[in-house]
Amino acid sequence: MSGGSDDQRGAPPAPTTAEGLRASDADRDRVAEVLRDAVAEGRLDMAEFEERLEAVYRARTYGELVPITRDLPSPGVQPPVISLTKEPLPDGGWAGRIVGSDGSAPSSWAVAVMSGFQRKGRWTAPKRFNCFAFWGGGEIDLREANFADREVEINCVAIMGGMNVVVPPGVEVVVRGVGIMGGFDHGEEGTPGEPGAPRVVVTGFAFWGGVGVERKLTRQQRQLQREQRRQEKLERKARGELPPRGALGDLLDAHREISETVQEHREAMRERQQQRRESERERRDARRAERDRRRDRG
Repeated sequence: MSGGSDDQRGAPPAPTTAEGLRASDADRDRVAEVLRDAVAEGRLDMAEFEERLEAVYRARTYGELVPITRDLPSPGVQPPVISLTKEPLPDGGWAGRIVGSDGSAPSSWAVAVMSGFQRKGRWTAPKRFNCFAFWGGGEIDLREANFADREVEINCVAIMGGMNVVVPPGVEVVVRGVGIMGGFDHGEEGTPGEPGAPRVVVTGFAFWGGVGVERKLTRQQRQLQREQRRQEKLERKARGELPPRGALGDLLDAHREISETVQEHREAMRERQQQRRESERERRDARRAERDRRRDRG
């Protein structure tokens, strides 16, 4: 009996499969690099990127790392070519976003009375968009919008309320609103538009209220811009154009990237909170309207 036990104690440990091997920090960094490339190429959105990146730095073995990039192209592997019916436009896409209108634009006005409204994402801004806010607020986001004409007018009337117009880079902005104990933001005027880009004219009236105008990139564009800067820096470092910064410089770069990611996450959280508030407000309005109908029938 004891001899058998001694033989077992002296036996070598059972071989470990490849997926059971412990992953190193360098392995996790390589997987994170694949995820960053996938975000820059539009294969992952920010929510998926953050979820997978968190899983990367939680992983302890190769078996935990492999599924994270299983549906993404491997570095150096050319993905299949997909034929699209509409080719990218050489002028950056402005001509493709000015779609014209037959007078039946799907969204030509918005009203907020002690509430709020949003127009954002993929929508068509009509030649004239009228919006009104009384003790409320609204957001007109044109960053991903199409335009019914080369010049669109956003007519804002804010009474003890506020509105915000968000335009993408490259668009010319003209502000012609009038404020009484209120005001219109003229900070984005004077920037020339890109060739072929639309012109946005902000008009209206603000009484004890205000209308803001700001120029912003989308989250995807900011992420792509950051990835391009990082790639250019790596290429310059590989060519020897940048001196080595050492561990402190790398730590500062990592801290900057984390700060930008946190800022984007906070913006996404604010947008989701705003959407929840809008949904709750719509439900309250629907319940109030139903109670009014029942009272009228009674």
